[in-house]
Amino acid sequence: MKLDGLRVVDLSVFLPGPYLSMVLADHGAEVVKVEQPREGDPGRHIGVSDGPHTVFFRNLNRGKKSLVLNLKSTEGRAAVLELAGKADVFLESFRPGVAKRLGVDYASLREFNPGIVYCSLTGFGQDGPYRDRPIHDLGVEAVSGMLSINLGSDGQPAIPALPLADLLAGLHGLGGVLMALLRRQATGQGDYIDISMLDCMLSAQRNVVGPTFAEGRQPNPQHERTTGGSAFYRIYRTGDGSHIALAGQEPKFVRSLLGALNRPDLIDLCLSGPGAHQKPVIDFLDEAFRQGTREGWAQRLTQLEVCFGVVNSLPEAFEDPQVLARGMHVHDHDGRSHIANPIRFLNEPSVLDLDSPALDQHRDLLKELS
Repeated sequence: MKLDGLRVVDLSVFLPGPYLSMVLADHGAEVVKVEQPREGDPGRHIGVSDGPHTVFFRNLNRGKKSLVLNLKSTEGRAAVLELAGKADVFLESFRPGVAKRLGVDYASLREFNPGIVYCSLTGFGQDGPYRDRPIHDLGVEAVSGMLSINLGSDGQPAIPALPLADLLAGLHGLGGVLMALLRRQATGQGDYIDISMLDCMLSAQRNVVGPTFAEGRQPNPQHERTTGGSAFYRIYRTGDGSHIALAGQEPKFVRSLLGALNRPDLIDLCLSGPGAHQKPVIDFLDEAFRQGTREGWAQRLTQLEVCFGVVNSLPEAFEDPQVLARGMHVHDHDGRSHIANPIRFLNEPSVLDLDSPALDQHRDLLKELS
């Protein structure tokens, strides 16, 4: 696999760091998950379980090794430094300053391993007035402005279904780690990577900041292109109580569907951009979709080559023919479900180790250090 021989020491918890290191593990890296005594990663206790681990934990920590160390003790700190001395990548998600107090900050590790690639993942980064504030995903989404345009049917900010700040931080951290490893091949030197969840959220809002950057105003979600102002980028209820999402605003899709529904007079409203003027089209399509079933509409829209998606439930999504064909829903030897790795290489593809470690399962790693 691509990352065979790469050793990662991961002190991070919850989602961003474990997601990053899981992707590395899926592609061959040896990931040593250093956990706190007694409780371990809090993810071990989040959500439901259908086996020895919670689904949350196994979805982020498969294929890793678990080692419990007390970083507040001299022995634990020394063991982490020994591990880091033989590692390529070091991950942590402490609040700024904690790693330094524990003696496992980048400056300390670099002294005896100049090639180490060290990644810190925090809510606000290592500097700025908010650096010391405790924060989790939803709070970061709030500060980023994203929640102000993520509105429910009541027009108020709604909780997103996905922890976007967590996921984006993990992915940006992954990119930073791989770039630093690539550069190390030429220089022999590692690097320090400061990943802020807030920075990542801001970076992800490139398609919605037009009104803010160009006109200095708050976007009106009901009138913007991807948040409700376009008839061809909306969710419609079907007659059987299901839903269809129209998801393409290109003229060819507009002409195809409205022409087939004998309403070519509405086409120009859609081609004039998003906004309140599209309400007649929205009202018409809202009524039209209620006249058929989800599957009936899926067949018709497919024939018309209109950009759309059926709104699957989660159980439906993981049994969707496309998902199964791509092998994204896999099962371990006990029949438990897992999400496969989406990075697909032609050469050296990932080989998933679907076993998740018990707390401190790999204590024998300490013998390698002595």
